Amino acid sequence: MNVIVVGCGRVGSQLATLLSIEGNNVTVIDKDQDSFRRLGTAFNGVTMKGLGFDEEVLIEAGIEEADVFAAVTNLDNTNLMAAEVARKIFHVPHVVARLYNPQRERTYQQLDLDYVCGTTLVAESLLDKIKSGHGHHVDSFGDVEIVVFKLRADWAGHRVKEMFLEGQILPAIIARGDHTFIPAMDTVFEAGDVVRAAVKNEAVPKLARFMEE
Repeated sequence: MNVIVVGCGRVGSQLATLLSIEGNNVTVIDKDQDSFRRLGTAFNGVTMKGLGFDEEVLIEAGIEEADVFAAVTNLDNTNLMAAEVARKIFHVPHVVARLYNPQRERTYQQLDLDYVCGTTLVAESLLDKIKSGHGHHVDSFGDVEIVVFKLRADWAGHRVKEMFLEGQILPAIIARGDHTFIPAMDTVFEAGDVVRAAVKNEAVPKLARFMEE
């Protein structure tokens, strides 16, 4: 996919890196040149300094060929303006915006914007929205979170049962290249594995040691 991400803060940089890892063509736009330092070494896309709602900047970024547009700055007005420009002027097929202030949720709903609200796992939530192509996303069930992450390189060769923690952490799905499967406890992790796990809220810190930064 051709993806434009507006905003290279903590959320935008993680989202752009995740999309890049999956082989998408990603362009990141931010008004602050220094923000691009947040992009991980795995990022293999393009960066561009500018405003995410500036039509000339967007055209230069390739918005006319974009399949997905994600506005994820920490300013709701900027996200709203950028999303509306992408949707109404350039007719990007799938536009997703981050809602920073829940009090503005009604505005996003009235404009029929596909959005993610909240800071917990928001980068993974946006990634799932882009991949699934719909406006409904559930990242938690009660006090259980659904977490998607790339496995740390030094965990290649370890077994799934070393991550499993009864009643707290359940590694449920592994994406390995073009192959996605439900692992057994004796399944051996490989470099580059992307894991989807169910984890109790209080166990999230225990799961962090398996995640690539």
